[in-house]
Amino acid sequence: MAKLCDVIEVFIKQLIQSADGVIEIQRNDLASKFHCVPSQINYVISTRFTHERGYHVQSKRGGGGHIRIQQVDLSGDGNYFMHIITSMGDSISQQSAEIFVKNFLDYGVIDGREAKLIFAAISDRVLMTVEISKRDILRANILKNMITSLLVLEKF
Repeated sequence: MAKLCDVIEVFIKQLIQSADGVIEIQRNDLASKFHCVPSQINYVISTRFTHERGYHVQSKRGGGGHIRIQQVDLSGDGNYFMHIITSMGDSISQQSAEIFVKNFLDYGVIDGREAKLIFAAISDRVLMTVEISKRDILRANILKNMITSLLVLEKF
């Protein structure tokens, strides 16, 4: 049996798909539907609907807590890549970087071969000679450079 978090995630994703990529929901209404506390809804949204996974979330306080969830438009690969580059920041963990790459693959922005090359370049095994405190900074630079390179290749 699926965990409640998984069920809520699937439900929200179905809502987003049926609403052309943007929904506005109330925490309390969703919590009532799933017989859970509103903080459970907050947890699902904050962990499963992140920038890394291709979502933009806006939270509005008051009146039951409205939340607007928008799936990032992937029709223009360049826009998506630039969104990722700007949302990444100056450092990124291996786990977060892998989530980005898996999303690129899932959305058809890159192919399996490109994903394997990126995974290889950002892995801790490759970066093990770099000080731990600097690995995530270097990983972000590598990933940003690879994304930018893919953008340049797209234009040829």
